[in-house]
Amino acid sequence: MTKKIKLSELGNLFGGLDIQALEGVKIEGDVELDLGQMGLNPQVSYTLGHEFAQIAFHLMNVSRILGYPVEQMLGSAAQPKRLSKLIESKFSINRMEEWKTPIQEVVLGATSSDGGSRKSTVTLGGENALPYYFDSPMPHRNHVTMDVFDMPINMAKAVKSNYEDVINSPAEWAKKVVRDFGADMVTIHLISTDPNIKDTSPAQAAKTVEDVLQAVDVPIVIGGSGNPEKDPAVLEKAAEAAAGERCLLASASLNLDYARIAEAAKKYNHVVLSWTQLEINAQKELNRKLMKQCGVARENIIMDPTTAALGYGLDYAYTNMERIRLAGLTGDAELSFPMSSGTTNAWGAREAWMVSSPLKEDSDWGPREYRGPIWEIITGLTLSLAGNDLFMMMHPGAVHVLKEITQTLYGSKETEAVNIDNWVSAVV
Repeated sequence: MTKKIKLSELGNLFGGLDIQALEGVKIEGDVELDLGQMGLNPQVSYTLGHEFAQIAFHLMNVSRILGYPVEQMLGSAAQPKRLSKLIESKFSINRMEEWKTPIQEVVLGATSSDGGSRKSTVTLGGENALPYYFDSPMPHRNHVTMDVFDMPINMAKAVKSNYEDVINSPAEWAKKVVRDFGADMVTIHLISTDPNIKDTSPAQAAKTVEDVLQAVDVPIVIGGSGNPEKDPAVLEKAAEAAAGERCLLASASLNLDYARIAEAAKKYNHVVLSWTQLEINAQKELNRKLMKQCGVARENIIMDPTTAALGYGLDYAYTNMERIRLAGLTGDAELSFPMSSGTTNAWGAREAWMVSSPLKEDSDWGPREYRGPIWEIITGLTLSLAGNDLFMMMHPGAVHVLKEITQTLYGSKETEAVNIDNWVSAVV
């Protein structure tokens, strides 16, 4: 005779008895699961799993009643197995097949053997991959040029405090950023030439450039005031005063007479900064015109695609630069040039210089003495990952940190090993 019982009832058969042991007893049977007409969808799978769990639970109860040491069995099963050896694996690196075109190398500055007076030169470009890729090492590290102005200007307090003793002398200002703050280059901004400021003559601007060249022996960048009518004349005269020094003339753009600046660069052996405003097609157009219409050699062009700071379009600036660099690496001859970033644009962000948020309901922004440099560092570091080669900067602390990080990534600086075991609770 066959009698069907539920597993949950099996334990009840012995529930009222004081059983010490069973001998010669066999418990046999089949387990039946009634799935009805359901298919094996997720809900059915869950239900089926639940039924098996119930079966296991009842079987373990029966095993306990019968004296089997279930807890010991579960304890040994719960012990994790220790690995004695990892599976051997080979890690290999291959270059991106699409990256067939190296970025153009451009040398800034000229030593006495090259017809100039600089103690050393700076070489940008030459990359065969995006920055810091171990499959194709960068041939040249990133460099920093620090801003100097030909007249006192309004600056954030955190910046101005570093230059109050030299703010009235561009030459002394240039000396300080090289001697004290480690600038690789100096950018002299001839902003007093703007007709809306002082309308300084091109000849006076050229004299300022001569003074800066005498004060330092690093390569320099010569920047105008940004006035499209005045800048071509100013940069022409400044280029003549710095003849043979391979300065970077900043800038040639589509909204001014770029042909005059290109001609000055060719005549006096300088490099042209091709400046556009966050638009890759405009960058291609200007570079094409500089090369084909104006006859500027490839080794005399550096691009500035414009820097939008952290919180003010940095993601767009990064994307634009990265697209330009990838296009150059994949063979676009109109975009395979080194890039420069006006990283000081970070100080235009209100979070960099304001005491606190103008919004009453906003949270505390923290001390601006830290915020400003951090804004400049993050802006520069982000764009370095997109392929930027040259940073125009202002705050000495930001310069120091950015150089430390980029040179460590580049491999020219070694850092002490850091224990990251406690990374969750570590105090920075």
